[in-house]
Amino acid sequence: MPPKLRIRGQEWQTGVKYLGVMIDRSMRMATQVEHAIHQSRFARSILRPVLQSHLPLQAKMVLYKGYICSRLTYTAPAWYALCSTSQRKRIQAQQNIALRMMVGAGQYVLNEVIARDLCIEIVKEFIQHIARRMYDIADLGPHEFLWNITPMHERSPSDRPLPRELLKTPPLKSKNTL
Repeated sequence: MPPKLRIRGQEWQTGVKYLGVMIDRSMRMATQVEHAIHQSRFARSILRPVLQSHLPLQAKMVLYKGYICSRLTYTAPAWYALCSTSQRKRIQAQQNIALRMMVGAGQYVLNEVIARDLCIEIVKEFIQHIARRMYDIADLGPHEFLWNITPMHERSPSDRPLPRELLKTPPLKSKNTL
């Protein structure tokens, strides 16, 4: 095996971890999605006995939001728009697995029904909600350098999705949020 490429003493890498976000060379966020899924699976495996116990559902919801959902959606407004459809489905599947575990639902119950009955937004809606809130706070805040921090464009020069494209859907009307 040839020696690893070094530039100015630094080993060449195909990705980097910055503020907890795994950024790969292609900006396809495959590494970040894998990291988020791995983190949520790990949290779910540790919490499995508690989530499958006879604890009140509200206590299970707090654990889900604090330990599983937070890992699954960490900094998602910055990277979720760059994910492919299959990556988004994989992220959503992690939420579905956790919610099914909490309520002990059988295979015949639809994931949407479980989320609706628990008053939980699906991952995409939750990320849109927190992204909208984040951009509103930045745009209306006292710090001018944050105003319009990621401007809305017709399309990025590279034809890649932009983070604010998460907000192209109408505002959510949900009372309960994650």
